[in-house]
Amino acid sequence: MKSVEIKLKTIEDVRNFVNTVTAFDADIDLSSGRYIVDAKSIMGIFSLDLLNPIKLTAHTDNTDELFAALEPYIVK
Repeated sequence: MKSVEIKLKTIEDVRNFVNTVTAFDADIDLSSGRYIVDAKSIMGIFSLDLLNPIKLTAHTDNTDELFAALEPYIVK
């Protein structure tokens, strides 16, 4: 399991993000405050506070490929 902070700035970002994470078999969660949603759920993502960075948690040991695909969204 590994976590990073991400930022989704536009509706297009959310759509592309969901398309990207759906390609992976791992369980991926997003959390904002006390709310946790499935990262593969576009409706769940829109229920979060997108004005601030969101914590992404990947429940897998092999996160290199996933995080490489999500590089445009990862907060540095």
